[in-house]
Amino acid sequence: MSVPKNRIRVLIADDHPLYRTGLVDTVKRRPELELVGEAEDGAAALEEIRGLSPDICVLDVKMPGLGGVEVLRTLDREGVEARVLFVSAYFDSDVVYGALGSGASGDLSKDSTADEICDAIVAAAQGRTTLGTDVQAAVAQEIRRRSGDHERLLTPREDEILRMTADGMSAPDIAREHGLDERLLGNALPDDPTERRLARDDRPARVHDHERHSARRILHRRGVGEAP
Repeated sequence: MSVPKNRIRVLIADDHPLYRTGLVDTVKRRPELELVGEAEDGAAALEEIRGLSPDICVLDVKMPGLGGVEVLRTLDREGVEARVLFVSAYFDSDVVYGALGSGASGDLSKDSTADEICDAIVAAAQGRTTLGTDVQAAVAQEIRRRSGDHERLLTPREDEILRMTADGMSAPDIAREHGLDERLLGNALPDDPTERRLARDDRPARVHDHERHSARRILHRRGVGEAP
């Protein structure tokens, strides 16, 4: 069998040795693919990617220390040109949505066949995105969830600040907790004036009681927490 001149350079990172070994063997059997490296966690994967410049990185989403999505975002910040294909044992719709939004070239279940994974690697090298059936369902679920929310979804920091307000923390305490300038605390919240006022207001206790109630109401309306 002839070996293609322009083989796709592949790096694999997964913290499960047996699965990683199986994936390595799978890639080695495909003549159009060339395995250039492997890693057992995200930090090691970053070092390998920086040094080896693979075309495609096949990463486990969940790895000790630095997960696959964090690796992808770091590569993007550093301007490293490598496409990332994720493999996952299970799917969190929010994580999948975020991974694709960060530029992932695909996401497949670890139950995928060897041919499916290798075909997805080839597709990624050609600039196409591949989503496994389970991933498609997770993405659809997340899109429906976000489309059904008439308010803008909170970022993790916004969500944490809103929760702190609901727990009765004052603006100075929240600012110290997040390392923010109290005067700029409102910038960490959505544009909705009610939600901005929640974390910015440091008036007397009777007002804070009202704001805590409003925070709990907003969180409950977003499907988080109990009704106020």
